[in-house]
Amino acid sequence: MDIRQLSPRYSVSPQISTQDIPAIAEAGIKRIICNRPDAEVPPSHQAEAIGRAARDAGVGFEVLELTHQTMTPENIARQKSLIDEADGPVLAYCASGTRCSVVWALGQAGALSADEILAKTRDAGYDLEALRPQLESLAKPSD
Repeated sequence: MDIRQLSPRYSVSPQISTQDIPAIAEAGIKRIICNRPDAEVPPSHQAEAIGRAARDAGVGFEVLELTHQTMTPENIARQKSLIDEADGPVLAYCASGTRCSVVWALGQAGALSADEILAKTRDAGYDLEALRPQLESLAKPSD
């Protein structure tokens, strides 16, 4: 398991397994968000199996499948709400952690500068520099 913290309340990781859940719970994670579509993984790693193990361990579990096509403003807002409404630290996972980092970065636009967002993701091992124009555009007040 490779958990990478982007903020005190939000960490990301590549795909997790049911065997990772006890360590995740012990680390104090209160909610897990699955950003990986079930079509990408075998049944043993699909949301139903991971979610059951998480709930059995007392950890909340939410599914918000993300792809390039579903990285919409509505899904960005939903991910932000799932983080903000959690009663403690959140772990989001996908194939590599990149999608989870991208959705977080887009949700932070305007609250943090593009430089701050990109530094946090870069420090966690995700180079999202290509998002800079979009982050800067999202941060501009609408007329």
